[in-house]
Amino acid sequence: MWLPRSLQSPALALLAGSFLFSNIAAQVTTDCFPMNQTCPPNPALGIEHNFVFNSTPRWEMWENTASPPKYDPVDGATFSITKQGESSTVRSKFYIFWGRVELWLKTSHGTGIISSFMMLSDNLDEIDWEFFGGNNTIAQSNYFGKNTPDFTNAGYHDIGANTQADYHNYTIVWTKDAMDFYVDNKKYRTLTPGQAEKDGKDLYPQTPMRLYLSLWAGGDPSLPEGTREWAGGTTDYGQGPFHMYVKNMMVTDFSSGKEYEYGDKSGSWQSIKIVEGNSTVNEIINAPPEKTMNDKWNELPNTAKIAIYASGAAVGAALLAAALIYCIKQRRRGVREAAAAEARAEAERLEMERFRKNGVNPDAFTSNAHEYNASEMRTDGLSDKAGYNIPPSPSNEKYGTGDMAVAAAAGAGAGAAAAVPLLRNNGPGSPRSPTSPRVPTPDPQTNPFSPQYGRIQNTGSPAPSPQFNPHEGMRSPSGSMYGQSMSPPPHQPLPHPPTRSMTGGSGQMRMASPGPQQAPHGFDFGPGIQRSATTSPGPNAPLAHPQPQRSFTNPASGYGQPPQLQQPPPGGNQGYWDGGNNGGYR
Repeated sequence: MWLPRSLQSPALALLAGSFLFSNIAAQVTTDCFPMNQTCPPNPALGIEHNFVFNSTPRWEMWENTASPPKYDPVDGATFSITKQGESSTVRSKFYIFWGRVELWLKTSHGTGIISSFMMLSDNLDEIDWEFFGGNNTIAQSNYFGKNTPDFTNAGYHDIGANTQADYHNYTIVWTKDAMDFYVDNKKYRTLTPGQAEKDGKDLYPQTPMRLYLSLWAGGDPSLPEGTREWAGGTTDYGQGPFHMYVKNMMVTDFSSGKEYEYGDKSGSWQSIKIVEGNSTVNEIINAPPEKTMNDKWNELPNTAKIAIYASGAAVGAALLAAALIYCIKQRRRGVREAAAAEARAEAERLEMERFRKNGVNPDAFTSNAHEYNASEMRTDGLSDKAGYNIPPSPSNEKYGTGDMAVAAAAGAGAGAAAAVPLLRNNGPGSPRSPTSPRVPTPDPQTNPFSPQYGRIQNTGSPAPSPQFNPHEGMRSPSGSMYGQSMSPPPHQPLPHPPTRSMTGGSGQMRMASPGPQQAPHGFDFGPGIQRSATTSPGPNAPLAHPQPQRSFTNPASGYGQPPQLQQPPPGGNQGYWDGGNNGGYR
């Protein structure tokens, strides 16, 4: 059905602009133009087939040339525009040479939005159905021949229904004799080859064509004004997104064959050669459906089925055997681990019983205590059933009782312990009496609280002087030389704490170094020069190398007293030993 002349004239005037031609030329292109060059053959459909777009079609038959559509079981293929510059297009890889195409389509809304179905040949023959988003009752039919720009070919048809609200059937029947346009099986236009001849040119579409489905914005602001006016106005993308829906397409190729070839460059239908055979699309479409596993199983011979059953049973038996072996191994391993744990528990129980029989409470042991023999300590009176302790020192007239006495005894014991390892540095052949007393006991002269502090008596077996190593340099009392004690450790248990009081001068007490009245410690200063605190000729004998006073017990020397008791030296050469640290040693 043609529109009234009052509606035709404005539409035809809009199509006459040169801007529209440039836009259409950009929309329809070809990889090879057969009227100018020899082109490869076109793969044929060769059959009739209904393409349902409820899922993605086979890539061997369809391809995307812009944004791909989305496929839905209900709405079919959904072509969308969501922003400026976007379009959505899909086209067939096969061609038809004369045929029938029925399309179930719902168009998009939106000013300037064009929903379209197009048939296009490599020779740029074209047949169109186009719909305007700004007018939901008009359908446009159109055609072009041999890429000739003629904008008077369009027909506008008022179909009396809403193209955007419902799916409608849009059909094109194309033969060498006529081209018919239908909407919902109602014919709206017929075009004959004679009507398409203009100025002596045969512009009737007549070469093999493939199929396009597309949604694009003819009203995009970047396009020429004439194109936007033809599309119905400038597109407002704020009204989007815009969608076109295609449920299915029934395609019938009136020719049968494998391929279509251009025999010459005339562009006439008589020049087209049909290559016999089955097309690729035909083979794909008519290929037998893939067999299910049940079908494949039923087709197997009985011997193959028996072999499969036997193989499956063998594999199952092997897996079962492996599982049983694993379980047995794990059970045996668990039995061994349980037996080992029981043995350890029994050994611990027996050990606890031995402790209890010996009168020792094992629950009183601490995890970080030093190793000791609880029975021996109990025999010596240093422990009871629940622990051990050291009795406090007896009262003392000068120092009193309690904490001060204990502190004094502890200081004396520490001095004795520090003096023990020094004799281990004696040179070869140094005399050591295994039976001589090894526990030094200070007299009042060595007590840091006594006015006679610094005067000591050196009793017990003499200790040879340690050999001096000139490569080691001067060593602090906590270092490798001065940190060594002057006597080896005792071979017998330490005396009872009361005998280690600092208030009584015992014959067993021996200070770590001579006092001011005795010869200083001897050092080996080289071959032929040796001085010993225990073997020097006397206090008045001249020294081969005079040394500053370094008594461990002299307050002026800085040795032998706690840091809080040290006093700055009155002067002299004490800075030689303490580095100017006011009596403190390093």
